[in-house]
Amino acid sequence: MLGDRAPPACPSVDGMSDVAERFRKMSDRFAEVVAGVPEGAWSNPAPCEGWVARDVVGHMVGWMPGLLQAGAGVELPPMPSVDDDPAAAWTALSGGIQALLDDPATAAREFHHPQAGDHSLEAAVSMFIMGDVFIHIWDLARATGQDETLDPVEVHNMRVGMEPVAPHLAASGHYAAIVPVPDDADEQTRLLALVGRVA
Repeated sequence: MLGDRAPPACPSVDGMSDVAERFRKMSDRFAEVVAGVPEGAWSNPAPCEGWVARDVVGHMVGWMPGLLQAGAGVELPPMPSVDDDPAAAWTALSGGIQALLDDPATAAREFHHPQAGDHSLEAAVSMFIMGDVFIHIWDLARATGQDETLDPVEVHNMRVGMEPVAPHLAASGHYAAIVPVPDDADEQTRLLALVGRVA
């Protein structure tokens, strides 16, 4: 269903001053879902076509360190194998990114990327990483039978940022086609539809 093997850009509608705290909340929520995966459920099918639950973590571990290294020259700590311990891999990845954001000098570091453009490192995390983490909370929860409710403030901001450019994102190959939903659909359903999920 989804072609998000590459990092999908998420337009940002917020200022950058609260990025560290927003990322902390998102990564903590993802960690809760990781901790709640029942025994044997890491092999459950995930919403992304061809993926299982473990691949949701593997996807982020696979591209996020490379983007940060290429764009800002920062190296995240070594990641445990997702195959062996997806929870430990997520802890290492999220902790490494959080440390970058918590250091004001590093957060303000210049980020240059031929595809992602020029930003501060903090802004790059907000635009390209946080949206991925946020949507994958839902993916992992859906795959493993957990609470799929997303933070309503983040849902609103992400929907507002993405709605004007959603057709272009679908055409990029990073997302499936927008899923039609009823006019009275709740905001989380409308957001998920924009990124090709069927709620």
